[in-house]
Amino acid sequence: MQRSSVRRLTMAAMMGAVAFVLMYFSFSVPVLSPVADFDFSYLPEIIGGFVLGPAGAVEIIAVKVLLKLVFKGTSTMFTGELQKFLLSCAYVLPAVLYYRKNRTKRGAVIGLVLGTVVGILVAILTNLFLIFPFYMKAFGMNWEAIIGMFNKVNPYIKDQFTMVLFSIVPFNVISMGGISILAMLLYKKISVPMKKFIQ
Repeated sequence: MQRSSVRRLTMAAMMGAVAFVLMYFSFSVPVLSPVADFDFSYLPEIIGGFVLGPAGAVEIIAVKVLLKLVFKGTSTMFTGELQKFLLSCAYVLPAVLYYRKNRTKRGAVIGLVLGTVVGILVAILTNLFLIFPFYMKAFGMNWEAIIGMFNKVNPYIKDQFTMVLFSIVPFNVISMGGISILAMLLYKKISVPMKKFIQ
């Protein structure tokens, strides 16, 4: 039992390290967001969570965020890292918890859809009440300046509502939805050696 626990923790740490590395392979889509980048760090979190359970998922996410702080530091007084942790948990945990009770392909799909919906809701809340308010306070900005940045890349964005509608929601639908599709395609290939390792 102790050996299995050590292997499980080792696997969580390894998946967290992979998630951290994947953060470097990011790309932007300015028309969706002038401030956020897509990356693939959700992928080891969701696959690792399906194999290791909700506690393992949180461990993977925590390792990713801690490694980011150690190697890259913070430029947002830890608010960006807090948002990364919250968004990852919001996306991964509902999917993992649902799949844990419904271990079928259909259960995985429903779980991923549920996680995506919760993740989008948390993305809206954290952007409106955490990230942008921090930037406004730290750099003497206001909502007009924030909206202006988005309006330059998408003229349909004219206020907070249209920013949510045309930026935050589609960005996270594509980000989390894309990862969900990749997870479904890669889960079996990755989960088999993971399960063998932790046995």
